[in-house]
Amino acid sequence: MSTLHSVQYSFFRFSSFAGQHVGKDVFFMKQTIGNACGTIGLLHAIANNTESLDIDPGYLQEFVSATTNMTADERGAYLENDRSISTYHADSAQQGQSEVPNVEDKVNLHFVALVRRGEHLYELDGRKPFPINHGPTTADSFLLDGAKVCQQFMARDPSELHFTVMALAKAF
Repeated sequence: MSTLHSVQYSFFRFSSFAGQHVGKDVFFMKQTIGNACGTIGLLHAIANNTESLDIDPGYLQEFVSATTNMTADERGAYLENDRSISTYHADSAQQGQSEVPNVEDKVNLHFVALVRRGEHLYELDGRKPFPINHGPTTADSFLLDGAKVCQQFMARDPSELHFTVMALAKAF
């Protein structure tokens, strides 16, 4: 699940979460590329669900394999220096219906990923110094628990209408 929200979110993104549990199996990376939060969110969602996904051989599988044992900073640098993702990102962005912002443009929107790892719900935002553990969750309660976190984001700026939720889900 990933969320899109306004810059108002930024005022809350560095809140103190001292003493929280972050599992060693949580794949987290820093965002070092401007306007790449959607790509980072998708990578967070995919890399934290590899055991549930059947990823075809190719870039995503190679990226996850190559960066699994790296730190969050090393993963961000790896992505920043990888010309393949730049090409894929540019090609995909051009296929959308919206005007594509320049990498250096100031954008008032941001994507993060909400994932379940172990029995915890994590918010993964590459602009933050670490994953945020929003508490326990299960496979059965993840959607509702994630929706509660989204409601907290929305409550921070009730007049903001730019809020979107996407889910990485199995096709039936």
